[in-house]
Amino acid sequence: MSDENNDDYVYDEATGEWITAAEAKTATAQDGILEVRDAVGNLLADGDQVTLIKDLTVKGAGQTLKRGTLIKSIRLTGDAQEIDCRFDGIKGLVLRAEFVRKR
Repeated sequence: MSDENNDDYVYDEATGEWITAAEAKTATAQDGILEVRDAVGNLLADGDQVTLIKDLTVKGAGQTLKRGTLIKSIRLTGDAQEIDCRFDGIKGLVLRAEFVRKR
């Protein structure tokens, strides 16, 4: 038996057709859709405001960001778990999405 006969098929809602799982995976990768979710599962987007849910020590800055700190105007990176943001006195701050909650 060949591998083609053993492929799982997935219904593609965009085209309305059944396609192989390999084709669906390739199509998803090409779309470039990256979902970044906060600690409670809310979808994050560029420009959102987030609040820290945990005290975080910032390496290299000698500063600790306290729980409840508001971070304004975030930017999404290419990683599903990292967001880029600005905070007073800290340039190039990258936070993990698991430590923030959308405001």
